[in-house]
Amino acid sequence: MENDYGQILESLRGQLLRYARLQLRNDAWAEDAVSETLLAALERPQDFAGRSQLSTWLIGILKHKLVDQLRRRQREVPLSWEVAGEDETEFSFRADGHYLHPPADWGNPDASLQEQQFMVVMELCLEALPPQMARVFLMREWMELETTEICKAVGISATNLWVLLHRARLKLRTCLEVKWFNHRTV
Repeated sequence: MENDYGQILESLRGQLLRYARLQLRNDAWAEDAVSETLLAALERPQDFAGRSQLSTWLIGILKHKLVDQLRRRQREVPLSWEVAGEDETEFSFRADGHYLHPPADWGNPDASLQEQQFMVVMELCLEALPPQMARVFLMREWMELETTEICKAVGISATNLWVLLHRARLKLRTCLEVKWFNHRTV
């Protein structure tokens, strides 16, 4: 039985690695975080209560391992804040606050999230973001870290964080519209 559990955990390694690589942007660090996650799950299988899927439970553990990894490696990561001069004129607004060109109808986003193919496109869009922008976006939206925690880990001000998050969302919106929502058959 224990051998089966280990094999199931090993089968989820690829999914965990993709998640960790998107966040850390370093294969060695991602591998370390995933290994620590799987080791924690192997050491304490009784902690999995079965209230969620095993992969969800493992990602919860991985989130904590990623934060630990970022804290350990904080001084090693060269951080640059290269967002000045980016063109956002395509997202212009009218005087009443509405978009000049409203976003395309995305259909039912909840159904799209269930589609594995969507997550592949989402990962591609995240990988296209500048590294620091992707890092803070994932820390905020996927790891659900607080502003102060992110600012401290990355070494930026709250204002810089909000600018990066805003620009990341705009870039992801554009990428998803081009690579996903405008290419699907309804």
